[in-house]
Amino acid sequence: MSSLGASQAAAGASSADPIRVMVVDDALVIRGMLSRMLEEAGDISVVASAGDGERALAQLKRNPVEVVVLDIEMPNMDGIEALPKIVSEHPNTQVVMASTLTKRNAEISLKAMELGAADYVTKPGSTGELRSADEFKRELVEKVRSLGKAARRRAGRLAPKSTTFRADPSRPTAAVPLQAKGREIVLRPLKPFRPDALAIGSSTGGPQALMRVLKDLGEVRQPIFITQHMPPTFTTILAEHIGRSTGRKCVEGATGMAVESGGIYLAPGERHMLIRSSGGRTVIELTEDPPENFCRPAVDPMLRSLSAVYGAKLLVTILTGMGSDGVKGGKVCIDAGAQVLAQDEATSVVWGMPGAAAAAGICGAVLPLEKIGQEIRRFAVDGGRP
Repeated sequence: MSSLGASQAAAGASSADPIRVMVVDDALVIRGMLSRMLEEAGDISVVASAGDGERALAQLKRNPVEVVVLDIEMPNMDGIEALPKIVSEHPNTQVVMASTLTKRNAEISLKAMELGAADYVTKPGSTGELRSADEFKRELVEKVRSLGKAARRRAGRLAPKSTTFRADPSRPTAAVPLQAKGREIVLRPLKPFRPDALAIGSSTGGPQALMRVLKDLGEVRQPIFITQHMPPTFTTILAEHIGRSTGRKCVEGATGMAVESGGIYLAPGERHMLIRSSGGRTVIELTEDPPENFCRPAVDPMLRSLSAVYGAKLLVTILTGMGSDGVKGGKVCIDAGAQVLAQDEATSVVWGMPGAAAAAGICGAVLPLEKIGQEIRRFAVDGGRP
């Protein structure tokens, strides 16, 4: 079947049908384990599997799916070689990379996301990461489920809920994305101010979004604090990628590290990153407190700590990601007088975190990715003047 025929076949199915998945891994035992975990979710069906990228591509022509779980290291054609072909030939299909947790595979996984993969999972028992099979299963199922829905929207099988964004009459609405009537999200007034710090939270699709926002933002004097849901090693590599991409120093936060003007600080994997005032200095503190929203690092604790230090002089941005991390912390920030921006549904890989923030009524603007960096800069440099 051609890719066009595959798309038509996929479009003919009901959006209530189980999400169709292909598992690609050279190890038969791993394919079996992943397939069982996904099938047990009830709303996911593993309809195909393959031992290498070449066989996966051949199967995709005959058996269209919405999500491919793709191993990196395989014989004949590995995952990084197969990925661009999948993305090109099956543009509505979402790809989740699966790998062991090593520095090399972290590099490859981030490269894969630049090439079109939507997300990644690290296999249980990976070196350097102690995680249970239950934790891995929850993560795998949630990502496949969310990305399956995103694939259906791409294919036109599951239309985004129509949304009206209603702004306070006291603020300009030119930047507000207005859609057809349906659910209504009320935007808070965006008042002119120049923040002393910038905060960004992200998850699924976040690395790509972060690169775009930080490039568009350019040089600013304010420190930037980022929590991206990622395991150790991956956050180390992400910090390096951000530094190379932006030409600015980006580091993983460390306990006792002094916050400097213009610095970019990324929460390290398996640690919550908090910001404290100490002896007249602003410093970073890492904790191993329990996960919040099933995540460590999590956005909420970072935002609560930033609110305590910066109060009304904080600008928060919530980018693409699953779940609702950032909403509770964002409410704390709003109550202290800070302001919140969010990425819109059309440009988000998954409109979970930004959608939850918008629905909670804490956002001053909901914008496409290509406008977010410019909007942050408008406040950071120009004080929010039009």
